Amino acid sequence: MPVVKISLRQVSILTAMYTIGSAILIVPSGTANIAKQDAWIAALVGIGLGFIILALQLQLSKKYPETNLMQLSEKLLGKWIGKTVNFLLLTTLLLSGPAWVLHEISDFMTIQMLPETPIQAIIFLYGALVVLGVRLGLEVLARSAEILFPWFLLLFLSMSILLLSEIKWENALPIFESGAKPIFPAAISFVSTAFLPHIVLMIIYPGAVNRPAEAYKAVYIGSLIGAGVLFAIIGLAILVLGPDMTARNMYPSYMLAKKINIGNFLQRIEAVMAVMWFITLFFRISLYFYAIAIGVSQIFNIKNYQPLVVPLGWILAAVSVFIYPNVPFKVEWDTKTWIPYTITIGFIFPLLLFCMHGLQKIRSKKTKKHSDSV
Repeated sequence: MPVVKISLRQVSILTAMYTIGSAILIVPSGTANIAKQDAWIAALVGIGLGFIILALQLQLSKKYPETNLMQLSEKLLGKWIGKTVNFLLLTTLLLSGPAWVLHEISDFMTIQMLPETPIQAIIFLYGALVVLGVRLGLEVLARSAEILFPWFLLLFLSMSILLLSEIKWENALPIFESGAKPIFPAAISFVSTAFLPHIVLMIIYPGAVNRPAEAYKAVYIGSLIGAGVLFAIIGLAILVLGPDMTARNMYPSYMLAKKINIGNFLQRIEAVMAVMWFITLFFRISLYFYAIAIGVSQIFNIKNYQPLVVPLGWILAAVSVFIYPNVPFKVEWDTKTWIPYTITIGFIFPLLLFCMHGLQKIRSKKTKKHSDSV
């Protein structure tokens, strides 16, 4: 497998893009649907929970700085059990990760911007772009992220500033109208999209960073930037649209861009603002897909992952077309399946590996004491 090394700065930018990803489109409605006008409080709680979970995930990287998640699973669970677990993880990840996001952006395009265009056309065109990026490698993706990240920030800050005149502070009142009970479920919904999928990054980063021992710091910084953007989007959605409209709309952040109107002159610029969503969604799908290609190559001991990219790309595109047969199925998946799934792979799985690491340490100490006594 070719040696890939990216800088800590690139790790932070990629992590920020991955954190924002599709969450910038769907998280405001999910949190507002549960917590109403207290969605911003739920986002703050979610950021706190997210960093606790992230600390657990990255603790493994700190203990095994040169080992990615696939290798670590085989090392701690045993070769065959580890390979089986890895295969199940990657299979389910393909269905619920890049296929889900690719369908999401295609759905967004056909509903909001290109209603006469078949969803299959958008899936295959955008999927081809992802396949090309992943085939060129992580270094190319990292450099692309460095170039595009300032443009994303420019568009995001522009939208935020242009919306200041539309803010209605009364939309955030009364605080805790329903008490603190809805805050935790809304925070879990936030974490399930923004933080729990970070387990995917453990397949990529440890062996691909020029200073692997410090990679966890860069991941923290990138996650903080991404979480800050999501918190700002949720706050703007509540203050500008109101909690009811935010909860009812599938893509509240796109509705925010429609609200921009400066002197009846600068308006209807949502298509320009949509560029920032295309950027973050591209990197979310690409990092998902890159991790899956790397993981499959390691399971089957293939030295170079690149020949796998095109076949996996065809599978990804085909699955993305049929993954959601209708909108009610999608809503049920998002609310009843996605959250338990991400908790399993993002929290329970690394916790299991951490426990196995502890057991190995105890066994090695006992073995050492026994050999010393003999």
